[in-house]
Amino acid sequence: MKKKYSKELMIGLTVLVTLLIIFFGIDYLKGVNIFKASNYYYASYTNVAGLAQSAPVTVNGYKVGLVREIQYEYDNPGHIKVELSLDRKLKVPSGTKAVLATDMLGTSSIELHMSESKDYHNVGDKLIGVNATGLMDNVTKDIMPAISSMVPKIDSLLTAVTALVTDPSTVNAVKRLDNVMANLETSTRQLSAMMAQTPAIAGDAKTTMSNVKEISKNLTSISNDLAAATAELKKMPLDSTLTNIHSITASLDGVTRKLNSKDSSLGLLINDPTVYNNLAGATASLDSLLQDIKANPKRYIHIKLL
Repeated sequence: MKKKYSKELMIGLTVLVTLLIIFFGIDYLKGVNIFKASNYYYASYTNVAGLAQSAPVTVNGYKVGLVREIQYEYDNPGHIKVELSLDRKLKVPSGTKAVLATDMLGTSSIELHMSESKDYHNVGDKLIGVNATGLMDNVTKDIMPAISSMVPKIDSLLTAVTALVTDPSTVNAVKRLDNVMANLETSTRQLSAMMAQTPAIAGDAKTTMSNVKEISKNLTSISNDLAAATAELKKMPLDSTLTNIHSITASLDGVTRKLNSKDSSLGLLINDPTVYNNLAGATASLDSLLQDIKANPKRYIHIKLL
């Protein structure tokens, strides 16, 4: 009997120790240091969304405690009491505010805004609880009304854009723009081809310029020769030469008049047909005589032999 009682006692003690370990282990995992002395203060809030037990309590970003417990205040409807476990060395001035702040991820913590009072709260006092304006609150209060006012304008804009896109003239304009871009691409390729031929054209232009320079040199030489010839002509006695030419022309004119006149032999020969006919007859008679001499030389030539 004694042995059985001792066994049950050991089991009971083991269970008790296990429960104590579990209890204090859970607190330890929550960040509660059971071996560190703490002071407890309270704060009341109307909204503790995102706040959980073991949430940090900070002063200027430094952790000085944690949230020990969260309870609804049944005697003060609409409020939630939060128990704060703070470092025993921390003295809380009177008028200090416990501000509940929420980060972008929705996790809340409590920040102590210390007052400059020389008086301090007693342990267990109730601090001033304040809900800080979070990012989502700013979005709800500032951005959402602006977005709500913009929604009708956006709807009108979308309607106008839809009407513009579905308008046949817009489609035709886009097609014409495609044609213009295609023509521009073709022109660009042609321009590139022309630019590729530019070196050959430049070579031809260089050759042409060389030929032009040669022609210019030749023209310069001809101009110099003409200038020399003009200088020589200036030195010649043109007046006397022209006088001689006029004299020769007058003499030729006189000879021509005499040839045309019947008073001279040449004029009669040229202008009188009778003289021409007589000369022609005499020539014919002389020709007949010569032929007869050739045919009958003995009739006209007598040779006597001694």
